[in-house]
Amino acid sequence: MNGVDAIIFTAGIGENSPSTRGDICEYFEYLGAKLDPTANDERGEDAIVSTLDSKVKLLVIPTDEELVIARDTKALIEK
Repeated sequence: MNGVDAIIFTAGIGENSPSTRGDICEYFEYLGAKLDPTANDERGEDAIVSTLDSKVKLLVIPTDEELVIARDTKALIEK
């Protein structure tokens, strides 16, 4: 990558594994990504987990995969 604006962590591991987010962000330090360890302790809620001086915004955004599957299934059945 030649640069990024944001890295978004979502779904099971992205939402709920601070250690995995930490490992990933450590790898992306060359992009200027800086993880705030205190903010990174959050789970299951929308959160900005990057430091204020990070060149890359790091976000945690929860998902509801079961709801998406249910809506898609309903749409297919109604066709």
